[in-house]
Amino acid sequence: MSKAGIDFAKENGFTLIISLDCGIKSVELIRYAAGLGIDFVVCDHHLPDDELPPAVAILNPKQKDCPYPYKELCGCGVGFKLITALTERLSMSADTPYEFLDLLATAIAADIVPMTGENRIMAFHGLIKANKQPNFGIRALIKLSGLEKELLITNLVFMIAPRVNAAGRMDDATKAVRMFIARSEEEAMEYAEMLHSDNTDRKEADSSITSEALALITANSDWKNRKSTVVYQPHWHKGVVGIVASRVIEHFYRPTVVLTQSGDYVAGSARSVPGFNLYEAIHACREHLLGYGGHFAAAGMTMEKNQVDAFREKFEAVVSASIKPEMLIPEIVIDDQLSFRDIQPGFYHNILCKMEPFGPENTRPVFIAKSVRNTGWSKIVKEQHIKFSLKQDNIIMSGIGFGLADKFPLLEKERPLDIVFKVDENEWKGEKSLQLQMIDFRLSD
Repeated sequence: MSKAGIDFAKENGFTLIISLDCGIKSVELIRYAAGLGIDFVVCDHHLPDDELPPAVAILNPKQKDCPYPYKELCGCGVGFKLITALTERLSMSADTPYEFLDLLATAIAADIVPMTGENRIMAFHGLIKANKQPNFGIRALIKLSGLEKELLITNLVFMIAPRVNAAGRMDDATKAVRMFIARSEEEAMEYAEMLHSDNTDRKEADSSITSEALALITANSDWKNRKSTVVYQPHWHKGVVGIVASRVIEHFYRPTVVLTQSGDYVAGSARSVPGFNLYEAIHACREHLLGYGGHFAAAGMTMEKNQVDAFREKFEAVVSASIKPEMLIPEIVIDDQLSFRDIQPGFYHNILCKMEPFGPENTRPVFIAKSVRNTGWSKIVKEQHIKFSLKQDNIIMSGIGFGLADKFPLLEKERPLDIVFKVDENEWKGEKSLQLQMIDFRLSD
């Protein structure tokens, strides 16, 4: 929430503000709005503090006294519930809320909430809507992305959501709103192309800032054995610090905060490793912060410039005292062992695909195959990735391993390998075939 937004509402005669995915911690701002005669309806899914804002209504399943049975709705899921209730109260068609299911599925996918319970049901039906009769904006982004096959949750996460988010990260989020409310495909495409351009800029900023952050960590020998990472540079782009925090964790596996200058203050984003409650750690450092919010795995904060070093030390002390040693070791959870002879179209379509939509707490199954061999045709592609050709019991499977090029020498040893992978379907020139999406591999024992 912002005071500027509330003042805008007052100046333009608005008497009601509905917040979405925020507001549960904005006690003072909502009290300020009430003093101006502006009511608030808060739709949020973040953890509330002990004091709730003085809104006329609060929809948040994580409130202590909220009897709503499913607690893991994303922010837009809470908004969808409000739309459903308003549709009933205003005697509108019962089908009206379902016009937004494709947007809701995109929000569920992008917010990385558990793919369980209601989220899973709404995402399932939202994908049907997105594939059969998508919003003009989603249709335009699908075209720009070059996607020709059925839209899955992974496409929403990695193709649609980044382009929508890029508008707010790099420029003005209004473009994304205008794309989604466009009344024609042509109008939507105009805004989609702007988002596509913003996403290109976002990728460039993400890459350069990640490189700077990693160099900064490497240059500080005192940080080597820390249990946390806090990096700050005033010129970094505020819109990508959260992404950069995730990238840094791929190299230095520990709770990470990336900070930059925002006006007169320092602002940033934090990301966690699985199992560690990041929000509680940030909360324990609140004496150094002007504001903060978030949940178990991700958070944001603002502070005075002179508090950066103090925050870094306090955050390290809190993390060191509470994190378990095993949380600092990257873990691959393997669901089962699978032999190449069992990787058949029927297994993929009739079993694996029936588990869709995938997401947190319902992830795509991960398998291990033991004692496979390189056929000699595996190769490095685009300097970073490996295109695999592997054999087990005279059955050959191909696959792709993103970012695994540094492990290519293991393939050249011509020794048996244990590989960890997901099963995927590849389509090339209209021909479909099963392939392995490699996660990791090692020499067999």
